[in-house]
Amino acid sequence: MTMGVALKVELSRSFAASTTPSFKPTLTQPHVPDFAFSRLSHRFPLLSSAINKSSVFSKLKESDHESADGVGGLTYKDAGVDIDAGSELVRRIAKMSPGIGGFGGLFPLGDSYLVAGTDGVGTKLKLAFETGIHDTIGIDLVAMSVNDIVTSGAKPLFFLDYFATSHLDVDLAEKVIKGIVDGCKQSDCTLLGGETAEMPDFYSDGEYDLSGFAVGIVKKDSVIDGKNITAGDVIIGLPSSGVHSNGFSLVRRVLARSGLSLENQLPGEGITLGEALIAPTVIYVKQVLDIIGKGGVKGIAHITGGGFTDNIPRVFPKGLGAVIYENSWEVPAVFKWIQEAGKIEDAEMRRTFNMGIGMVLIVSEEAARRIVEDGDHKAYRIGEVVTSEGVSYC
Repeated sequence: MTMGVALKVELSRSFAASTTPSFKPTLTQPHVPDFAFSRLSHRFPLLSSAINKSSVFSKLKESDHESADGVGGLTYKDAGVDIDAGSELVRRIAKMSPGIGGFGGLFPLGDSYLVAGTDGVGTKLKLAFETGIHDTIGIDLVAMSVNDIVTSGAKPLFFLDYFATSHLDVDLAEKVIKGIVDGCKQSDCTLLGGETAEMPDFYSDGEYDLSGFAVGIVKKDSVIDGKNITAGDVIIGLPSSGVHSNGFSLVRRVLARSGLSLENQLPGEGITLGEALIAPTVIYVKQVLDIIGKGGVKGIAHITGGGFTDNIPRVFPKGLGAVIYENSWEVPAVFKWIQEAGKIEDAEMRRTFNMGIGMVLIVSEEAARRIVEDGDHKAYRIGEVVTSEGVSYC
């Protein structure tokens, strides 16, 4: 235990490795200057919203759907998150530190790369506070980092977490860390350590913050980097479990504007809104590594903040883009509810949410047929690569 100054007390903790990584690289001194940083994640504070617990589904007033300028439906920017501002920050940092833009940062290590990623779960934490469900939010935390680094073809080796709170509730913290352990098991990596920070008066009572850090490894000659993508390649989508861990500032604004509560039933689904929204992020590591091992994968995009619009183009060479086939996969009911209740435009939905596809793979035609026909994993053929930049829909 390390005692900090003033009112801050930090509890350092290190977990003994419960498993040994299946891949044991030979450690050699890397060439330090030849590395690339990972992207920045856009995490902005949520505008606090009170939820009416007694309300039920009802027709929403037209005035409830006006954006900040008084016209149209809700937007992510109305909810306090400006994706364009985040993108501008990344552009500015890239001038100081070239190489930013990938989902994971690559660091040379002998004949391999270490691939690192860091992230949090954003304002989905508010949902955990409101529902009292804390044992799956750790899965989300692991997923956000390991799903990023697997886009390079890297196998996750280890994970570290940071848990910060005003006053340490040991039972609650144990639930959160249990989810982190579960997430590490799902991604076949080791929970190597972490930090617990107790900071009185910094967080509201009963609330906490989370962040995580993952490191994986991939052979240099096996890196998935998108350089070989060509027009005519196929875009494969792997289904999500729902909203995952992005867009919750907008979700909570929709809830607040509509007067609905998390206890309301999601129409036709037999579950509550809270249950649909808290569903943990899918960890794609084992599925994606299995697909990569069979060949034909040229590029991979993790669909997080920015949706299809901003994430898919990140893996394409200059001059190429994507055409997405509308209605080529099943969009979960929770997204249909969000769009209808918030009167959100299609373009805004596609740039904020994953819309039911959490991971996108760009593959050869032969690989596409094999992946879609493989009964072990559900996958959809959702589009193709074209000689036109950006993402369009048909």
